[in-house]
Amino acid sequence: MNTHIIKRQILMELLQLFDILMIGAVFFLAMVLAAGEFDFKSIFSLVNVRLSLPNILFLAIYSALCHMILRANGMYDSHRLTGFYHEILTILKVCSLFTVVLFAGNIVYEIGIINLTFINYYLIMLIVFFILNRIILRSLLVVFRIKGRNLRNVLIIGKNRRSEKYARKIIAGKKLGYRFGGYVDAADKMDTDDKSQLVCDLGGFREYVRNNVVDEIFLFLPIKSFYDELSEIVETCEEQGIIVRMCTDLFRLKLAKAKVEQVDSDMLITLFTGNMNRSSVIVKEFIDVFLALVFIILVSPIMIIAALLIKIFSPGPVFFTQERMGLHKRKFKIYKFRTMYVDAEKQLEKLAKYNEMGADGAFKMKDDPRVTPIGKFFRKYSIDELPQFFNVLKGDMSLIGPRPLTVRDYNGFSIDNHRRRFSVKPGLTCLWQISGRSGISFNDWMKLDMEYIDNWSLKLDLKILVKTALTVLTARGAH
Repeated sequence: MNTHIIKRQILMELLQLFDILMIGAVFFLAMVLAAGEFDFKSIFSLVNVRLSLPNILFLAIYSALCHMILRANGMYDSHRLTGFYHEILTILKVCSLFTVVLFAGNIVYEIGIINLTFINYYLIMLIVFFILNRIILRSLLVVFRIKGRNLRNVLIIGKNRRSEKYARKIIAGKKLGYRFGGYVDAADKMDTDDKSQLVCDLGGFREYVRNNVVDEIFLFLPIKSFYDELSEIVETCEEQGIIVRMCTDLFRLKLAKAKVEQVDSDMLITLFTGNMNRSSVIVKEFIDVFLALVFIILVSPIMIIAALLIKIFSPGPVFFTQERMGLHKRKFKIYKFRTMYVDAEKQLEKLAKYNEMGADGAFKMKDDPRVTPIGKFFRKYSIDELPQFFNVLKGDMSLIGPRPLTVRDYNGFSIDNHRRRFSVKPGLTCLWQISGRSGISFNDWMKLDMEYIDNWSLKLDLKILVKTALTVLTARGAH
């Protein structure tokens, strides 16, 4: 076996052992902090009392489960092509699982070590330990790679503009730890003048990797034209344990991104726009429900007063419900405080020519005669939108996202690209609300929605939420 592989396996085993030992150390430290005993004699007495034979057996089983969780979540896989942000999310997930398993185990075995104070200390220290541990590990690996250690030999299958660009990236990116070995391409390429760095043709690939050190290959040839040759190359790599990475730029994509996913035994290339980071989406959905509940409690007095004012100043129902287009064009009923007279829908066709958004846009009119006097005040300060927090609780909407359009507005779309706004949940507020609201054109509104989808992050949501509060309080751009 290659000495490089042996060394890597030894280092990986040591890292796994170190992680388990540190989990034990964090467990002990959390136990001491939770007990509030800080002198040596008290700590020794605490250990004597708590670490009985059943407790030691429990900790041994728990350590084995922790090791399984770490391995199952890829904590010991290579992360040279993975950003540290992704690794932090994995760390948060792993540490949460550790804590859940520990809490469940304590309920079953009643070992008497664990309480809420202990859990808090344990979880926080675990997260801090793993983040610091991986920062140090990444820094050391970067130093080793820059100095020419821990490098992986790479071949690129296919010599073309895309692969040459990627080769330059590999050569320049010393922190990645790749050593570029050359290209492999069709036999006719070997007879041209442009055969720089070609190590062999496709037919000679098997013989080449038998006699040379190759850790990984990158495929940059069109699958349709070279299916048989690429199948043989992948089979060869599978036989010899060589990692295969395939460029997913198979189609002329303008906005969509690609990721590889495994469904049972099948590998799928998924093309998507927006963000498919499931961890972040779950956090967003949790924040939506939590903040919607908080806001409903906080603004409930305002909603009660608003309902009374509507009944006093305008005959008809308090609430206005309407069918809107939601995620992937699923229809749902939106809730609002009624701000118009009861026959407002019938008057819409007569007023269509006054639409400030244009023929293809949603209907917006500055001095809409259908709006009641109290409705104008509600619209100015977005009070009419407050019942939509219940839409968020139902899961039809999010706090932040493109505003939900009516079926009529959707049917008026003439540009298909605008329909991409339905690839995410609609929201109470988005970039449009903090950029002028009714004061911007329909096309600019759609562009802002696309910008939100393409650049979505939890940080962007927080920024929009804060700016929306300021916009509503100043009533900027509302009518």
